[in-house]
Formats: sequence, C-alpha cells, structure tokens
Amino acid sequence: MTSHGLPGGRYRVGDFELTRVGYGAMQLAGPGVFGPPKDRDAAIAVLREVVELGINHIDTADFYGPYVTNELIREALHPYPEDLHIVTKVGARRDEKGSWVLSRDPADLRTQVHDNLRRLGLDALDVVNLRMGAVEGPEPGSIAPQVEVLAELQQQGLIRHIGLSTVTAEQLAEARAIAPVVCVQNHYNLAHREDDPLVELTAREGIAFVPYFPLGGFSPLQSDALESVAKRLEATPLAVALAWLLHRSPNILLIPGTSSIEHLRENVAAAALELPADALAELDEIGR
Repeated sequence: MTSHGLPGGRYRVGDFELTRVGYGAMQLAGPGVFGPPKDRDAAIAVLREVVELGINHIDTADFYGPYVTNELIREALHPYPEDLHIVTKVGARRDEKGSWVLSRDPADLRTQVHDNLRRLGLDALDVVNLRMGAVEGPEPGSIAPQVEVLAELQQQGLIRHIGLSTVTAEQLAEARAIAPVVCVQNHYNLAHREDDPLVELTAREGIAFVPYFPLGGFSPLQSDALESVAKRLEATPLAVALAWLLHRSPNILLIPGTSSIEHLRENVAAAALELPADALAELDEIGR
C-alpha cells in the first residue's frame, strides 16, 4: 500500500494508518532546539510542504523551543487535514538557559499534556510518547507511575494512544500491563544497533518502532562500508542510511527532520532508494 508515492507505504499505529516516512519538527526551532527559527516563513513553508508531499504524521514536543514547534505547526496547518496525525512527547522541559530538564512527576505530565493540547489547538492528542531515559539511552527502573498518568488521561479522552521513548524491553512490558502501547521511539540507526532485539520484539507485537537520530544525530554517521555502498549505488550516505532503516523491519517509521524544503524532498527521495541484497548484507554488518 502506497501513499502519494511515498516510499515504504503505511503502517498501522493504533487506529491510524501512518506513512512510514514522517517528519520530525525539532529542527524548526532555533539553534540547540531553543528559541524561534531564523526564518519563520521558511519554517511555515516546510510544514505545508510536508502535507503536500503526502506525509501524514509529524513528530513534535512542547519542549522544542520551548513551545516553538507546536506554535509553528498550529500556525501552518490548523485546522488540520483529516489524515494528518501529530505525535508529541512529555517528560521534559527547558529552563531559561535552554537546558533540558527532566519533568516526570504526575502533576508535571498532566500539565504537559494540557499544554500540548492548547498550543496545538487540539481536543485530543493522537499519540503521546512518554520520554524516559537520557540522551545516552534508557535507564533502569519502573515507569509505572508515569504510564498510569497517561492511561488516566487516555480514559478521559485527552490522549488517543500511548507511546514510549528511550525505554528497555522490560519497561515496555511493564507499560503494556497498564495500557496498550502503540509505538517505541528509541535511539537507533545503522551504526547504533543495541536495540536490534527490541526492533524484533515490537515487530512481532505489531508495535511501531520509530528511531530518533536516524542519521547519527549530532554526530553524523561515519562508516567506510556506508561510504562504499553509497558510492557504488551513486547515492549519498544519508540516502543509504534512511533506506536501510525502511528495509530493516516493516514496523520502522522514519521521522527525519529538517528546516529546509530542499532537504525535506531529499529525505523523502532518499527513503525510496532500493538496496540490492549484497548492499544490505554489507550494511547489516555495520554496528554488529
């Protein structure tokens, strides 16, 4: 099943059919994901191009900016197209200097959900990811109190579906004992493969796996094998890395971000790259 020519087709997330290529709005904020964009009109244009390209899910958070990306999304796209789904996150905030501060107390999470609703102009949030762990990866410990808050808000009709971010398989199991979980958003890419077992687990359970930092994040992917395959296919390493993720497992959804229409189109085209079997075999060895 395809959507507007987008690569990868769609994948069911809860009761939504999401295009496997989505859009991450984080880079629309200013430097360091803090403050307003350098060019607000350009940011608005990127968001409208996302919809024009047929992408039907946008990943955001009220702590991007803070508030900047959600306000831009509302300005650019509200009232939202019927098929557009906005995925947001809770579990953090920003201080006055732009530092990332964990914010996971039950009262904080309730406030964050209501803040996202207000700034996005929505009556209910399609998917809310509970952000746990740290930038480096998941941290052990129970996440039941936080999931219980989101489950309560779901019962109130303010959240349609619950997702998790930066969690372990054990934490996913704990959460699923409380409420259904439709997606897991963890650090994963061609060279960062610690979550291979979790990709397999979520695929078996029909749960979407959404890698953040699909291209390496703040340290772009560097690999001789990746460079070699890209050269052989007359493609960029970026294109190969995105295409590999779509080939990796049918439950993987992409949310590459950019503040440029040109780069947005390049990301969509990159994900359509066909990888022959020998290239996939070579790429699969990276990070193992």
